[in-house]
Amino acid sequence: MKRLYKSRTDRKIAGVCGGIGEYLNIDPTIIRIIWVISAMLGGIGLLTYIIVALIMPEERF
Repeated sequence: MKRLYKSRTDRKIAGVCGGIGEYLNIDPTIIRIIWVISAMLGGIGLLTYIIVALIMPEERF
């Protein structure tokens, strides 16, 4: 079973986009672009990123 974790290796700020990219098997850059666009179109992306960064657990080694 796949688990969703913040990435330790592919992180720019908190590792949220890297973790989501690994979970969905897509490039994390696409996730980052979507997040920036949603932040610019009303600000919900920034609030969501902060909430996810606080809730999502760190990747274990």
